[in-house]
Amino acid sequence: MTRAERLRALPPIESPITVRLKFAKIGDLQYISHLDLQRSFNRILVRSGLPVWYSKGFNPHIKLVFSTPLSVGTQSECEFLDIRLDREMPCDEIKELLNAEMTDELYIKEAYIPNTKFSDIAFCEYEYEIFTDGADVDLASAISELFSNPLKMIKKTKSGEKEVDIMPLISSLNVSFEEKSGIIRINTVLNATTENYLNPEMLITAAKDKLGIISKDISKEWYTIVRKRSLTEKLSEFR
Repeated sequence: MTRAERLRALPPIESPITVRLKFAKIGDLQYISHLDLQRSFNRILVRSGLPVWYSKGFNPHIKLVFSTPLSVGTQSECEFLDIRLDREMPCDEIKELLNAEMTDELYIKEAYIPNTKFSDIAFCEYEYEIFTDGADVDLASAISELFSNPLKMIKKTKSGEKEVDIMPLISSLNVSFEEKSGIIRINTVLNATTENYLNPEMLITAAKDKLGIISKDISKEWYTIVRKRSLTEKLSEFR
C-alpha cells in the first residue's frame, strides 16, 4: 500500500478539520511572490499525499488561507497557513510529511489545531540588519531619532496612495550598532492589522530618503528584514 493509499484509508470525518501550519520562508525564497508561494504549497500538499479537503463544484481546489501578507524581499520565521483535511491524523505526522517535500528555506515549524483567528494578529515583530557606508554609533542614533518624530510617507491604501504619518503604526523600535560586525540592527514592532498594515520596507525607504543609507556601492552595502513573531493586540505571541 502506498503512502497516499494508506492516508486515504484513514476513517473519513463528517466535516473537514482545520490544521494550522507555522512555517519559515527565508533565504532566496524571500524573493518569490505570494502567488508563487500559493502555487508551491499546492504542489507540496499534493506530493505529500495528505488527505486535503477539496472544494466542491466544477473546479475543485485545495483551500489555502494565509495569515498576514509578507512583502517580497522580507524573510519570515513565523508565517501561518490554514489547510483543511478530511481525515484525522497526528499533527506531528503532517509536519513530517510536508517537510519531506520542502527545503531548508521553506519548511514547517509546527502543525497544530488552532483556536484563534488570523484577525487576532495585530502586530508583527521584525529584525533588520543594515550594512552601509559610514555605519557607526552616530548613524544608529540618527536612525533612532528619525523614528522618534512624526514622519510623513506615501502609503498605499484601498483608495489609492496618500501621505500619512507612519509613527502611530510603530509600536516600539530599538536601534543598536555592533562595532565588531559594522552592522546596524533595528528591532521593531509594527502594526499588522488589515486597516493599518505597515510594510516593513517603508522604514528602510525612510532611512534611505532622509539619511542616505544604502546610497553608494550597492554591491557592498546591504540590508535584511526578518519577521520574527506575530503578536496579538495585547502583544502576546500569536498561535
